[in-house]
Amino acid sequence: MKISLSISYKSSWGQQLCVSGQNEQLGEWLPDFALRMEYIGNDLWVATFDMDEKSPTEYKYFIQEANGTIHWESGRNRKLPVELSAEVYIRDAWHADIDPDRVMQTKVFTDVIFKPLKTQKQRKRFNTKKLLTFRMLAPRVGQGYRLAITGEGNALGNWQNPILMDNSGYPYWQLTLDSDQLENEIRYKYVIVDQSSGEIVTWEQRSDRLVAVPRPEAESVLILLNDEQFIYPVGNFKGAGVAVPIFSLRTPEGFGVGEFNDMKKLVDWCVMTGLKIIQVLPINETVATHSWLDSYPYKSISVMALHPMYLHLPAMGKLKDGEKAAEFDALQDYLNGLSYVDYIAMFNAKARYFKLIFDQNWATVKKTKAYMQFFRENVSWLKPYAAFCYLRDQFKTSNFREWNEFAVYNPKKIDKLCDPSNTFHEHIAVHYFIQYHLDKQLREAISYAHSKGVAVKGDIPIGISPNSIEAWSEPAYFNLDGQAGAPPDDFAAMGQNWGFPTYNWEEMAKNGFSWWKKRLGMMEKYFDAYRIDHIIGFFRIWEIPQQALHGLLGYFKPSLPLSPSDLDEWDIWFDEDRFTKPYIRGHFLHDFFGEFENEVRLNYLNEIDFGVFEIKEEYNTQRKIYEYFTPQGQTSEIDGKTLVIRDGLMGLLDEVLFIRDPYAQPHAYHPRIAFHFTYSYRELDTAIKDRLNDLYIHYFYRRHDEFWKWHAMNKLPAIVEASNMLVCGEDLGMVPEGVSEVMSRLNILSLEVQRMPKNPKVEFGHPADAPYLSVCTTSTHDMSTIRGWWEEDKEKIARFYHKILGHNDNPPFFAEPWICREIINQHLHAPAMWVILPIQDLIAIDGGLRWDQTDKERINVPSDPENKWRYRMILSLDELLEAESFNKDLRHLVHLSGRDAAF
Repeated sequence: MKISLSISYKSSWGQQLCVSGQNEQLGEWLPDFALRMEYIGNDLWVATFDMDEKSPTEYKYFIQEANGTIHWESGRNRKLPVELSAEVYIRDAWHADIDPDRVMQTKVFTDVIFKPLKTQKQRKRFNTKKLLTFRMLAPRVGQGYRLAITGEGNALGNWQNPILMDNSGYPYWQLTLDSDQLENEIRYKYVIVDQSSGEIVTWEQRSDRLVAVPRPEAESVLILLNDEQFIYPVGNFKGAGVAVPIFSLRTPEGFGVGEFNDMKKLVDWCVMTGLKIIQVLPINETVATHSWLDSYPYKSISVMALHPMYLHLPAMGKLKDGEKAAEFDALQDYLNGLSYVDYIAMFNAKARYFKLIFDQNWATVKKTKAYMQFFRENVSWLKPYAAFCYLRDQFKTSNFREWNEFAVYNPKKIDKLCDPSNTFHEHIAVHYFIQYHLDKQLREAISYAHSKGVAVKGDIPIGISPNSIEAWSEPAYFNLDGQAGAPPDDFAAMGQNWGFPTYNWEEMAKNGFSWWKKRLGMMEKYFDAYRIDHIIGFFRIWEIPQQALHGLLGYFKPSLPLSPSDLDEWDIWFDEDRFTKPYIRGHFLHDFFGEFENEVRLNYLNEIDFGVFEIKEEYNTQRKIYEYFTPQGQTSEIDGKTLVIRDGLMGLLDEVLFIRDPYAQPHAYHPRIAFHFTYSYRELDTAIKDRLNDLYIHYFYRRHDEFWKWHAMNKLPAIVEASNMLVCGEDLGMVPEGVSEVMSRLNILSLEVQRMPKNPKVEFGHPADAPYLSVCTTSTHDMSTIRGWWEEDKEKIARFYHKILGHNDNPPFFAEPWICREIINQHLHAPAMWVILPIQDLIAIDGGLRWDQTDKERINVPSDPENKWRYRMILSLDELLEAESFNKDLRHLVHLSGRDAAF
């Protein structure tokens, strides 16, 4: 079979277009053996080769620069047609790096928003073997509409009668014609047709497409026109959505917390208001301590298991014991009467119900086809998970290092532990039972959302708990001696310490990031899009030594630490003791401890020279200090004096200018982030300060740009391609220079938040400046709501009121409904693909509906490691569905912004 390829590409001097693929003729994916294409003018490149009909069919184009550098086109691999013909002519279009059409092929659009209501195939048979196939990539055709083609000549309807196309290969639309019935040169366009009336509703807004039809002498010929880029007169697709944690949903059917089942009412509300996507927080299992700490959704003990709190109890089965059933009804009424999620009371009650309904129904459930299929498909993670939960409860700790013979994961021991013949097997099987029901209930909720044209966006945390199934069973993938976090910012002056181990990327790369692919495969069972929490972590992560607690003592990993010779080049004489050991002097101890200064000198410090101190060995790390002063890790239980001494001692340990890199041999060093605020820095002479300032700017803002970009491009492409979900990145905070470029190249949507502009020269971002491939929002779960923010800094709010909202008078004291409405409306008119707004901010536009306790609507305070994740909507979803005036108003705002269009 003879294959002829042609592609239009506007090349620069020295560039060579090549095609590579699976088969031998195309070099078996080895660029050095790829087929070099011939340039024939007018930006057209061609190549011809012979191929055996049994050869692999995947291929892709790349550009080779004059210096030998290779740049592959973006997108997934192409496929040669499998139809047998003596000669095949293929016309392709180059897949650019930044291409919204690639994004429109993701699951959000192809499986939900634009998924055709029915499949319609072309049934015409041809007597000839000379065929021409139009194959158009067009995911953005609304439900109830079809793509069609029209053009010159009778075969194409003479520009008047569009010919409907086959959508069986959606998002590709196809039409095959007898090539002998076509003119030698044809002009044509694609159109969108109303399926019920047959009328054209949209023409593509571009010049006519043109093709010269090849006329080879062979008896069987297939001409394949791979067309792309339908240009819409209405412009780019834009959609709107709502962000709300599932645990925050309120319905009368819930049990003190939002449940998967409640998502159905949320979907109904989205349909009513024109919203097309629901964004939720992570929903994975987090139960490690059986305390409030487990309410933190970003510290999962399993990246595969779902959190049991989301189960709707009646859907698992009703208790036959009437007395116990009545007891749970009373508990439900009590918990639903609270204004917040009482995590401990709620989960303890649900856990008791799980055990009761398991004892009642397990014998029947385990024999059902549905359960057996679930177990068979998930056993690889289900057994380790159930064993972990069993051992956690037996040893009263999730710290597997204390599990005696099970401290080191051994698959054979786990198989033996999970053997159904064991007398304690019910304590393991109950976790299978719970996960089976979670999977079933979540699938039902997602299926309902899809049936209504609403997509669901999940959240993938950057880390895992150090006491998790993954850390226990796959420790090679993690650096368990380090903790992930974030450098200081406006929200956390000490930085953040999330307590997650960092990733061993080198180990993960050895098997093609299979761990991530497995994780994303599990997410794709439920979600249509996902948010990568802290996508900056794929470029570099902020790692904090295990004995430190403050993010201030962290460093970037990977990084290029400074050797003593590097420091010599900056004319810095490096005194290791002065620069890397805590700088503690008597004259500023009062600033740390106030009236308790003398007690601290006596009990916790050694004076090693006049006025020079060090912390005693038993308190010389932040972890030692925290564990000594904080009973059971609960700060709320210690008095004010103890808190001052504890935090003061930990603050003294932050008094360093450089941090030794734990991996570098010989020694190398990182400048301590924000060292300008230390006494150690302030008491240097001006000359050394100036040199340190220059070094600081170079190190944190220039030294690593290409280095981190290279590391990201070694990881992210494989991770993005591991699923067909829409990928969105949380790219806030201290963002390296190359992040935007890499995200754009991989078509990862950025996050645009008005209060955290990417441009350091402006105080507030304007939604009108958001890039198209982005998610634009008013706030995130780590921030105060619009109303909360309005009450934090009156001077800043005045500047926002005048500069961004354009008012000349004084701003109101509170964020009145009309203020919130203006801000929401401004965001809805942003050019961003998606505007996804917190439910608190949406409801804030209605004075009659919004909660009067503004401070209770904040979900998380990043600087508080003991934050309780307990926000629950004060309105039930039933009440929201009945709020006719508000829903009409919101629907009107969405409609005027063009975010509810059919396509």
